[in-house]
Amino acid sequence: MSSLKDIEKRYFEKLFGMSSGYVLDFTNATFGEFFRRYNVNIHGPKYRTFGTSKAKKLRAFWESESDQLVGTVLSEMLGSYQANCELNGQSVNMVLLERARRIVDRLNGGPVAHDSAGRESEFLDREFSIPRIHKLPIDTQVVPIVEARLNEARVALRAGTHLSVIFLCGSVLEAVLLGSAQQSPAKFNQATATPTKDGSPKRFHEWTLAQLINVACEIGILKLDIKKFSHGLRDFRNYIHPYEQLVSGFTPDEHTAKVCFQVLKAALADLAGERQ
Repeated sequence: MSSLKDIEKRYFEKLFGMSSGYVLDFTNATFGEFFRRYNVNIHGPKYRTFGTSKAKKLRAFWESESDQLVGTVLSEMLGSYQANCELNGQSVNMVLLERARRIVDRLNGGPVAHDSAGRESEFLDREFSIPRIHKLPIDTQVVPIVEARLNEARVALRAGTHLSVIFLCGSVLEAVLLGSAQQSPAKFNQATATPTKDGSPKRFHEWTLAQLINVACEIGILKLDIKKFSHGLRDFRNYIHPYEQLVSGFTPDEHTAKVCFQVLKAALADLAGERQ
């Protein structure tokens, strides 16, 4: 029996969409194939303790197997979750994904801390200057609004209103990336990560910030560290609703706010062509 705790299980339940009875996009056949690689007959009687749906079989699996086996299987499933999101133009819930990965590390007996913490520290220590607003790809009418929000974000950061910082930074970055997309529609619409609807690219105003970031990084407008450290910003609109914030487990602190503001500064420098 694995040592997976109830609160830990909830992260995997949420990421894999198990409340529906399904697990990710697995069919019965692909679910069986997935587990056969680990010499597990997931459709056998051993894993029907709670029922016959794929979600119930996965719950029986992590109740009955060792930490090492459960950790290995869940690790690959997390990779499948991330791949599905990226291939389908959906945003990855990086907050939940990172927490789930730490749980997998614990199950596998590895260190909980990740090397990414050191790289994040290096990113925070770099100096990025906010460029002149007129150099950004936005309409002149929007310039005073962007300037006001940048100033307000600075004030909010000093005041310790962390969620406000995230809303302000997210809205500014979304506006500037939207402007960039409108100036280069062909590049944005032909990327691998371009979100589609009924086989055609979505209209730009329908894109999420996460999708704008993914495509901008793919076509080289933003550097990859923006994508790597932007998890606090990517789904900022969700956190406007208290229930969505509760479900996501997102609890921003001073560090989160500083990372978000640093991501915004670096992204604006990229978009203005001023970043080295």
